[in-house]
Amino acid sequence: MNETNQFNLMFEAFAEILREEKDAKPAPRSLPAPALPNLSTVLAQITPLPQEALFLGMAMDGLPVLLNLRDPVPGPLLIAGDPSSGKTRILQTIARATDLLHSPDHVQYVIVTTNPDEWKALHGSENNAGIYHASKANTGELLQSLVTWAHQNRGDGQSVLLLVDDLEAIAQLEAQIQQNLRWLLLRGPSRRVWTFATMNANRAEDQKDWLGLFRTRLFACVEDMENAKLLTGMSPLNHLSKGEEFAMREGEQLLKFWLPAIVE
Repeated sequence: MNETNQFNLMFEAFAEILREEKDAKPAPRSLPAPALPNLSTVLAQITPLPQEALFLGMAMDGLPVLLNLRDPVPGPLLIAGDPSSGKTRILQTIARATDLLHSPDHVQYVIVTTNPDEWKALHGSENNAGIYHASKANTGELLQSLVTWAHQNRGDGQSVLLLVDDLEAIAQLEAQIQQNLRWLLLRGPSRRVWTFATMNANRAEDQKDWLGLFRTRLFACVEDMENAKLLTGMSPLNHLSKGEEFAMREGEQLLKFWLPAIVE
């Protein structure tokens, strides 16, 4: 799903800048590794992007990993990994990149989370259409409103990102809420409603019924080999640095990528 080929984006110059910065300022062995470039700096280097390009991260070759919001083929995206491996960080990066790259009338996002305090920094963003607690009744109202909006949307104009931080929390809610979420997973991308949902890898076996609804999966570090095999179908994930390195399947291989720092 690396949309760089589709968009014919060539960003070797950005990769060269990163290499030059690394060569110019080598880190002593006794010091921590240099901080990652911040998100606004990275986006400034790779823009302009196509209007329909949603930023997900940076591949190791210096090219951006993008999602084409007008192409429903990738379907909803699952973000799986161990606890504290960076799953929430991916969602927050997508949200912040949306703030920086898209106008609210083009892309908005809503957040469903078990920990709203982690998202306080996004209060006040014009692209943010709401932060909802996963256990509250208004989450059910939100999903119903998204289904209604999607039914009426002909696929033109605005896109809505549904950022679900902890899929299991919604999977435990009442049947109608689950039904609406399943509809959004199956039909949403063709109606410009894109779902991104996190899942703890150690709960993957219990959530197998949901796994099959996600065509595209992004991976953080997973230490347990059986959990990694269940999620990827083939590959170990214990080589990924927690909170820094991530991966996605590209054919029979894993494409590694990283996330810029979010500076508030």
